[in-house]
Amino acid sequence: MKQLTDLIRDVPDFPKPGIVFKDFTPMLADPQGLALAVELMANPFRGKGVELVVGAESRGFIFGTAIAQALSAGFVPIRKPGKLPRSVHGADYALEYGTDRLEIHTDAIKPGKRVLVVDDLLATGGTLAACCELVKKCGAEIVGIAVLIELVALKGYAKVEKYGPVSAAIRY
Repeated sequence: MKQLTDLIRDVPDFPKPGIVFKDFTPMLADPQGLALAVELMANPFRGKGVELVVGAESRGFIFGTAIAQALSAGFVPIRKPGKLPRSVHGADYALEYGTDRLEIHTDAIKPGKRVLVVDDLLATGGTLAACCELVKKCGAEIVGIAVLIELVALKGYAKVEKYGPVSAAIRY
């Protein structure tokens, strides 16, 4: 993991005072680091019958599409309000530093599909719980949750473990 953690910078007081943002953009620019991150996130779900990967806007798109390709699965975006042109399911949620809403097309996932939920970070669990609720509203089965980073002290795991196994490539 040192190869990856060396490529992640702490940015204090972003996006607001008291928050330490984990900036993984240097890892994205490093071909070996990016490949390792995707493999570490995808590997626990190989052979689990994942048919679709969902990722939350916007950083979940980065890893979600790469993991979907690695698992020979499709990708479905979960977007912020007003970004999807057709009928949507929505879910409001609390962030570490505020509130927000996510949406998915009502017809994006067929009932019974096996879905992996992907995001960059598990902090308080609000974003991932909202994503899981949207997947459930579509009638799909959640195979698991994959994140690059889990901030263990914020206990987000407790909010999302009920949806399925949670895998983090890096835990702080």
